[in-house]
Amino acid sequence: MKKKIKWILAALAAVFALLQLFNPSHANPPTVPGHDLMAASPPPLPVAALLQSACYDCHSDRTEWPWYSRIAPVSWLIASDVNQGRQHINLSDWPVEFPERAAKRLERMSEEIDYGNMPPAKYTLLHTNARLTKEQRKTLTDWLDQEAARLKTTATNK
Repeated sequence: MKKKIKWILAALAAVFALLQLFNPSHANPPTVPGHDLMAASPPPLPVAALLQSACYDCHSDRTEWPWYSRIAPVSWLIASDVNQGRQHINLSDWPVEFPERAAKRLERMSEEIDYGNMPPAKYTLLHTNARLTKEQRKTLTDWLDQEAARLKTTATNK
């Protein structure tokens, strides 16, 4: 029986080692200067800090990959989450030429944060600095709403 357990453990270790050969890329795509939310619509410092800690890892091309994101199979889940986050909204690919489109993105962000959908619980479980209090959510959504209104005004005045 002990031999059987040793063989099973050895096989599991070999499978785990083989999985490490199939990690996804952790390279961030290049960014276009001036096409980032922070550059296009510079927020106040407290809002910028909240955006950086709660949003940018999954919703930008400036992801800071933690050490455990390099260990399969966790690496696949994290890479998938980042890719999906970037597809939904990418703060590094901001529509600076289209203020009405940027305003809609800001409104969508405000709704998701206000409803408590963002940042997701599975992210804040390990990233405690991304946990938003009610006051922080209000600060963030107030700025997002104000900036969306400003951009809408800009779009209609063109």
